[in-house]
Amino acid sequence: MSFNLYAIGNALVDSEYLVNDAFLTAQNIQKGQMTLIDGEQQKVLINALNHSFSCAKRASGGSAANSVIAFAAFGGSAFYACKVANDNNGDFYLQDLRAANVSAPQHAQVNEGVTGTCVVMVTPDSERTMHTFLGITAELSPQELDLTALSHAQYLYIEGYLATATSARHAVSSARSLAQAQGIKTALTFSDPAMVQYARTGLVEMLAEGVDILFCNEHEALLWANTDNLNQAITVLHELSPLVIVTCGSKGALISEKSQQTTIAPFPVTALDSNGAGDAFAGAFLYGLSQNWNLAACGRLAARTSAQVVSQFGPRLRQEQYQEILTAFADFKS
Repeated sequence: MSFNLYAIGNALVDSEYLVNDAFLTAQNIQKGQMTLIDGEQQKVLINALNHSFSCAKRASGGSAANSVIAFAAFGGSAFYACKVANDNNGDFYLQDLRAANVSAPQHAQVNEGVTGTCVVMVTPDSERTMHTFLGITAELSPQELDLTALSHAQYLYIEGYLATATSARHAVSSARSLAQAQGIKTALTFSDPAMVQYARTGLVEMLAEGVDILFCNEHEALLWANTDNLNQAITVLHELSPLVIVTCGSKGALISEKSQQTTIAPFPVTALDSNGAGDAFAGAFLYGLSQNWNLAACGRLAARTSAQVVSQFGPRLRQEQYQEILTAFADFKS
C-alpha cells in the first residue's frame, strides 16, 4: 500500500485541563512551553489539577500524530511510526489511530514500559502549557519503523520533539536515509520553542544536510536565528530548507521560498485553546501539497483549519468539520 504521508513522532495520550494563571504560578510552571517530567512528577501534578479542576478531554496526541490525523481526515493516506506499551493507554492510542484511518506499524506496541502521557493545561488566553512523561515512547528506535511503508510514501514528516531522545534521532536518521535514496520529500517541524532552546543539538542532528520543508512558529523562528526580526530569521532558516512556513498566531502565516514570500491572512475567531493549532496547520498544508495545490491554497486551507482548532477545545476537529473545510476550499485546487 502506498501512503501520501509517513510521519514519525511521540505517541502520547493527552489529558487536557482548563486552568488559570494562578495555578501555573503556584506550581512554578513555565507557561506556554512543553516540559519533560518523570512519572512521579506527573502524578503529583495530576493530583494538584484534580483538586481544583476536572479533565476536559482525553485523546491520542503527540505533535506529528495531530498533523497526521488532520491529513487523513481530509482524505490523504497516512502512516504513523510510533511506540506504545501493552497497557490501557496503548490500546486506547492505537484504537484512536485506527478510528482516524491512520496506519501504524504492527510492532508499535511492546510489552515493557508504560505508554507516554501528556498533561495539557490551557489558560483563559487560550495558551497551552504541557508537562509530558514520555514513557516507552522515549525509546522509539529504528526497530519501530516500517521501512516498506516508508518506501511507498510521498512525504516523510518528522516531529521536533524527537530531538530529546538518542534512539529516536537514530530512527529519524534511518528514515531520512531511505527517503533521500528514494527521492521522498522530507518535512520537519520544530514543534515547540523549548526544543529550539534546550534541544537544539538534537534538532541540528535530525535536520542533517537540510529538509525540503520546514514548519515553525514565529517564536521558534526568532529563537533559532537569535534575532527579533522575522525576515532575518527566515533568511537563516533558508539555510535549512528551501521552503519555510512560519505560523504567526492571530497574524496569519508566512510561506517563504528563497525567491518570494506569500502572506496568508488569518481567519478571525475567538481563541479558546491553542493546543494543536500548529499541528493542524502542518497537516492541512501537507495535504494540499499532496494534492498538487499551489502554496497559497495550501496556506489558506491550513490557516482555516488551525483557526477552527483554536476556536474549540482539544487539538483536533470532528471528522465532518474537516470535510466541511475542504468543501469550502474546492476552488483553491490547482
